[in-house]
Amino acid sequence: RSNKMAKKTVKVEEHNFVPKHEKLSDKDKKELLEKYNVTVKELPLILTKDPALANLSVKPGDVIKITRNSPTAGEAVFYRVVVNV
Repeated sequence: RSNKMAKKTVKVEEHNFVPKHEKLSDKDKKELLEKYNVTVKELPLILTKDPALANLSVKPGDVIKITRNSPTAGEAVFYRVVVNV
């Protein structure tokens, strides 16, 4: 009898508790920074190895839009800059 357990692959981005993650285009990134008058260095961080980014082909400096369902606001949007720490 084998002690090996079958590995189960989990698609993190499809989990109910993981909010929607999208990589912004360069144009959208520029518009976001101008709209809020901030630099990339002023945005909160998200790591390149974050499981929610696995299928987004991100690189350091990319900006991620995170959309969460909110019981009070309906939808809440957050932005993070990708870093490699």
